[in-house]
Amino acid sequence: MVAGAGMGIKGLMKVIGDNAPGALREQKFESYFGRKIAIDASMHLYQFLVVIGRTGEGTLTNEAGEVTAHLQGMLYRTRRLLLAGIKPIYVFDGKPPEMKGGELLKRAEKRKEAAKELEAAKERGDQAEIEKHSKRTVRVSPEMNADCKRLLTLMGVPYVDAPCEAEAQCAVLAKAGQCYAVATEDMDALTFGTTLLTRHLMTPASQKKDVMQVNLPRVLEAFGMTMAQFIDFCILCGCDYTDSIRGIGPKRAFELIKQHKDIETLLEHIDKTKFPVPEPFPYKEARAMFTDPEVKDVPNSELKWTPPDKEGLVAFLVKEKGFDQARVEKICDELTKAKGKSTQGRLESFFGPVSIKSSTLGKRKEADKGGKKKAGGALKKKGGKFGVSKRR
Repeated sequence: MVAGAGMGIKGLMKVIGDNAPGALREQKFESYFGRKIAIDASMHLYQFLVVIGRTGEGTLTNEAGEVTAHLQGMLYRTRRLLLAGIKPIYVFDGKPPEMKGGELLKRAEKRKEAAKELEAAKERGDQAEIEKHSKRTVRVSPEMNADCKRLLTLMGVPYVDAPCEAEAQCAVLAKAGQCYAVATEDMDALTFGTTLLTRHLMTPASQKKDVMQVNLPRVLEAFGMTMAQFIDFCILCGCDYTDSIRGIGPKRAFELIKQHKDIETLLEHIDKTKFPVPEPFPYKEARAMFTDPEVKDVPNSELKWTPPDKEGLVAFLVKEKGFDQARVEKICDELTKAKGKSTQGRLESFFGPVSIKSSTLGKRKEADKGGKKKAGGALKKKGGKFGVSKRR
């Protein structure tokens, strides 16, 4: 099992922000009402363990001392999605591919180093360092995955066990039209061919972050690249399957693929004393991992959302895991009511999708002081009457 959040593709979001800003769009969380969203479960489980209920080196546990942060995170974040009329499909990692072995070894070494630093920080009583290094020792166990799958079943939410990489399986669901978008923070979901990627969809409401949506066809169009060239560019940026060429960062990788079209031609022309190529450099195998990953077909019959099993949830969360009974029962009642609402159609089936706004990466334009909307005023026109525009 992967120890923590995947590396993804180094610097890819920045390159997209600089060269394909039209492929990025900030969306309100609520705009995904009625949408089926494939979620990279392993990525978010790691985040739950790092963030939820942490105090110093500890993580949220029940009275028996069992870690429950993963269940707390899964319960409340999934509840938020369902109450917003969003239909999540969680996808769990299977076995890691052999090619990822080097990356996993590096992560294991980093965890070992962090464990040493953690012990030293404890001896010094340095709380800031304890917090920092304890996060780096976090690991998602098979038992935690099993707990979350059981919870999802009781909540009436489908999940998929990927044979290998969750991001690759999510991309298959997206390309097959079985979901509207993929929710992950790992940018390699795009390299696997995810047509629409969303970031921050699982961010807590308290952070008040808009969802950042990345449209792959628009990225390719703005980059002037084919999918094959985009994959080669991502490999050069740095991925989980091979080391990158020293001296070639994301910006230079973009320029070199634009110039040479593929890694083979690039290797014929670059100065290898200036840009030493790692030995080995299995870029062809890495390319095959992205173009032909180990995935499976998922029948639509397996992607069903059902009312929550209140009795089962109380037995599992309250009796086994020590959750508060009144709180669990309240969530069950909320989800049962929400199940009725989710059968309503999306507004855009009548009027077309509502365009929120495009955004360049990491920078929000300050609101034009003279053009602030008055309370109760008309919606500002953009792309047609009241901001309604047809999405490709």
